[in-house]
Amino acid sequence: MPVPPCSSVRESVQLYRDHCRMAKEFHQVKHEISVLEDRKRALLEELVKDECVAMEMGRLEEEFRVLAEENATLLNVHTERAQQLEILNSTNQKQTHQDSSAS
Repeated sequence: MPVPPCSSVRESVQLYRDHCRMAKEFHQVKHEISVLEDRKRALLEELVKDECVAMEMGRLEEEFRVLAEENATLLNVHTERAQQLEILNSTNQKQTHQDSSAS
């Protein structure tokens, strides 16, 4: 608080009141700045977390794409091998049938 005014001098009293009002406003603004800085820090932390989540999502999407391609390739190989096995079984049955007919 400032030095009390000289109560007999009108300008001194007015200056004192103005000073007190401005000091109060200054402290209010200072408090608002502090609150806003805290909010800014919290938002920046949230932003960093969101960016990490977005990067993880991107990584997982890429991993999913690679695994889906690998799955499709494995399904194709499985289908080809099943067809080859069917052909071999069919050929083997014919061979067995021909061998038993020839005997």
